[in-house]
Amino acid sequence: MTRERSLGGLGEGLTVRHLERRGYEILDRNWHCRCGELDIVAANEAYLAFVEVKTRRDSRYAPARDAVDRRKREKLLLTAQAWLAEHPAEGRQPRFDVAEVYTEEGGGRPLLNYLENAFGG
Repeated sequence: MTRERSLGGLGEGLTVRHLERRGYEILDRNWHCRCGELDIVAANEAYLAFVEVKTRRDSRYAPARDAVDRRKREKLLLTAQAWLAEHPAEGRQPRFDVAEVYTEEGGGRPLLNYLENAFGG
């Protein structure tokens, strides 16, 4: 496993635990289709959250959320539409969230910044 993949897995695992503690059920992880990949699909009674996880060692150069630019958002929207075609939302409001996870080189405790409805107003 490459260092980047293990870093990403750490961020996704931390985000899954964060969501589960807040009452979300994890419906899918790393779901793929021809349009792209969804890192995490989670649901509670009201929302269906498509979660993009960005893990970085630090925010020195730019916030991790900056990697979710217009092109990435468009790709996530298409991928979410494909997921919804296979899995009904059952009355839940879909939304796109971004989880920024920052780790420290020295093995310190990771920091999670969770942004709900990151693409909407």
